[in-house]
Amino acid sequence: MRRADFSYSLPPEQIAQSPPPTRGAGRLLAVDGASGRLQDLMFADLPGLLAAGDLLVLNDTRVLPARLHGRKPTGGAVEILLERVTGPRRFVALARASKGFRAGTAIELPGSARATVIGRVDDLYEFELDREPAAYFEACGEMPLPPYIARPAAAADRERYQTVYARDPGSVAAPTAGLHFDEAMLARLAAAGIASAHLTLHVGAGTFQPLRVDDVDQHRMHAERAEVPAAVVAAVAAARARGGRVVAVGTTVTRSLETAALSGRLQAFSGETDLFIRPGFRFRVVDALLTNFHLPESTLLMLVSAFAGRECMLAAYRHAVAAGYRFFSYGDATFLTPAPGVLGPREPT
Repeated sequence: MRRADFSYSLPPEQIAQSPPPTRGAGRLLAVDGASGRLQDLMFADLPGLLAAGDLLVLNDTRVLPARLHGRKPTGGAVEILLERVTGPRRFVALARASKGFRAGTAIELPGSARATVIGRVDDLYEFELDREPAAYFEACGEMPLPPYIARPAAAADRERYQTVYARDPGSVAAPTAGLHFDEAMLARLAAAGIASAHLTLHVGAGTFQPLRVDDVDQHRMHAERAEVPAAVVAAVAAARARGGRVVAVGTTVTRSLETAALSGRLQAFSGETDLFIRPGFRFRVVDALLTNFHLPESTLLMLVSAFAGRECMLAAYRHAVAAGYRFFSYGDATFLTPAPGVLGPREPT
């Protein structure tokens, strides 16, 4: 497979720059991976695609205000995007400056803070901060809107670029499929007999990194921290027992569940995952997937192609472009059912 096998054309004006006026007001494209059938719906129609006994699995990570703007001693501008905190005063981040960085360079940051460059960690930099990093980013950072949103982060993004069920701080990008849910929709689903469970995957800054190789099999995913608790394993087993489906809300949930089942049986998991799901992968846990539209030639488009079929997904994306859907983080959603042959043995416990 080549990177170009997952390309499509998208008019820039269809990249959503802001969320809809209210949560859940967007559109929903239902894609049947078995037949290729497409249904143009609204997100409010989601309960009609589910059934009593189904299980929704959601990612409860909370987005940190992870972006900072600073200055070198020379006055050069610096942009820092937190990847993860690594110690009481240390963190690793994507960082950009006109002439790069050297070890020992001191960066002046908002709130009279100072971060010193320690060195490189692959494509990232390690910094030492003069105070505790997590609290500092929470107080002085900006919400890390993706690079295709061509505006500065606004005060409203602190609420809208966060799911209503976010609990565990640690992400630098939102699990965007979850942005559509409000409390009323969650209550409506629960009343219809649709169960829910929460896991955590902290989305890292590497999610913004493009593929740099043409041969898809040569790509190596960045690692992200994930936790699939025993309660999720039990909820999946209960759903299977009553004949329900496991519906992953987002690609982060999909990667977490499938990582926890790599041994052949779903088990509680806590650690880092670099699982790269692409066509040919067999899904052991996920039966249906709710997700937003993804960038051309991205690993996430490869993941949904693995689930519903590459030709089916590219046809669905062409339809969505022609029908005026809004794309990416603040855009509309898709509901995917699997293509023939992509589901592996269903052995949750």
